[in-house]
Amino acid sequence: MDLRAGTADDQAAIHDLLRDSRLPVDDLGTAAVDFTVATDAAGLIGVVGLESFGDVGLLRSLAVRDGQRGRGLGERLVGAVEARAAALGLRQLVLLTETAAPFFARRGYAAIAREQAPASVRHSAEFRSICPASATCMIKSVEVSP
Repeated sequence: MDLRAGTADDQAAIHDLLRDSRLPVDDLGTAAVDFTVATDAAGLIGVVGLESFGDVGLLRSLAVRDGQRGRGLGERLVGAVEARAAALGLRQLVLLTETAAPFFARRGYAAIAREQAPASVRHSAEFRSICPASATCMIKSVEVSP
């Protein structure tokens, strides 16, 4: 298994995996999402995205292919996106989730009211219209790399 930055050649497979995982893809043609992908001999098996808004990042699109879940791949993908956020100088990561709040809480993310998220992230399509109001909003501070 290999973790690497997503490329243009990965876009179709990323979109397919996100759709299969019932995650939104509506704005991916216009949003500047930096994807990290996990691949094996069979192809793309996991993905996570990072959309930057000043010094805040929106963690989005975490998905692991059926049959690959429960093996720690989600943890590795989130660790990779957190490291990427630190390297970019982001100070916080914010996310919206309908199903994975316990997973993210174990990684140190805290639930907050959606209105408490940094304004820059609240203006994203993900917050404005793509993710339903019922989604849990979570935040975590990122230790910036020197």
